Amino acid sequence: MSKEPEGEGFKITDRRHFAAKEPEEKDKKVVAEGNEDGIKEENKKKREGKKEEKQEQIPLPEMNFSTFIFSLNSSALFHFGEIPDPATNKREKNLPIAKQTIDIIGMLKEKTKGNLTNDEGMLIDHILYDLRMRYVEEMKKK
Repeated sequence: MSKEPEGEGFKITDRRHFAAKEPEEKDKKVVAEGNEDGIKEENKKKREGKKEEKQEQIPLPEMNFSTFIFSLNSSALFHFGEIPDPATNKREKNLPIAKQTIDIIGMLKEKTKGNLTNDEGMLIDHILYDLRMRYVEEMKKK
């Protein structure tokens, strides 16, 4: 019989998923430096940043047919180059996509015929007229 040293009689294996992950490079660096407070401070800053981000979000309008049509109208105006790209602040034209958006609004008008309120019907008519006239003007420039 072999004599086992005390404290080495059994083996514990942690099978949790997070235990199997490799620490990120910054965590390795902090652990190597022996600075666990740095990790806690960094996590605290991340949580505070997320809280500020949530507070700065603008409340979204109620989603209904009119706001959906306005959204499609904004998309078409963006592709006409009327609205700048929020990320780059540049205006770029993409007429095929603008035409596709106009066609989608036209399809929605046909598919919802008889189911719209007077205001919704007038809104879609005015937006379609405006966008189609813009498209004609842009095609004349080519």
